[in-house]
Amino acid sequence: MTTEHDIARPGAATGPLSGRSPRRARVLGRAAARLAFLGPGVGYLIVLLIVPLALLLSYTIFRRGRFGGVVYETTGENFSRLVDPLYLDVFLGSIQTAAITTLAALLLGYPTAYAIARLPRRWKTIALVAVVLPFWTNFLIRVYAWVILLSGPGLVNEALTGIGLIDEPLELLYNQGTIVTGLLYSYLPLMVLPLYAAIERLDPQLREASANLGARPARTFWSVTLPLSMPGVLTGCMFVFVPCLGNFVIPEILGGGRSIMVGNLIRDQFLKARDWPFGATLALAVIAALVVLLFLQAWASRVYGGTGERRA
Repeated sequence: MTTEHDIARPGAATGPLSGRSPRRARVLGRAAARLAFLGPGVGYLIVLLIVPLALLLSYTIFRRGRFGGVVYETTGENFSRLVDPLYLDVFLGSIQTAAITTLAALLLGYPTAYAIARLPRRWKTIALVAVVLPFWTNFLIRVYAWVILLSGPGLVNEALTGIGLIDEPLELLYNQGTIVTGLLYSYLPLMVLPLYAAIERLDPQLREASANLGARPARTFWSVTLPLSMPGVLTGCMFVFVPCLGNFVIPEILGGGRSIMVGNLIRDQFLKARDWPFGATLALAVIAALVVLLFLQAWASRVYGGTGERRA
């Protein structure tokens, strides 16, 4: 005899899948929401990062056409040309210039960040705005301003001549020192900001404890402040070194084309020599070197951790 409990209600789920449809709908809804939020970012990465890198990688195995461009015939010549002494010298010279600029930025940026971190709170914002103020001006205008300052009839030579230090204008432009100066001026804020963030987070009681234990200010700095701010040091060095290595505007304008860096070499391969396969190979080599540096920076950050002390 059939009872009223044996009669299924209209629209009610029955069987072993009972109750799973609403749960599945909620899961699908959450997945759709995640995709909606991630979609713009993922699309940006695919269009502007993955696709260009894939094109660069594909060009490296082809050869240059007779009149430029790409001929889709596979060859390994592009990779063998990377070890040519001419290109190795350019690459090593670019690393040297970027390293010198990074070291100079660290030596100038650390005291600056330390001084800003020790300022009263109302002055910190003003100081930080002053640090990033050059970024509010166009990059090319800032570079050409150095041409006006350092040229033969420029302001620096006129000032030195006016006070009697020199009799004839100095050749301040178109040399390696000028390139380093331009790079340092352009990217110094990228060193100061992460250093300031790292120093600002330090617990002042640690320095007080070091002083109470009899440590002098210099010993406190080398034993407490500097190790604890190492994550900021590593981040700032990467922020300066990476754009310096690939920069080609400053060597072209302030170096007068006499000092070729790897950025200029890559640009010339694409725009002048029209050797796209070798230009792509050079660009890929620079990207690979930077990826290695990023992995080293991540490893060093894990070694020192957030405390600045080396982990066992």
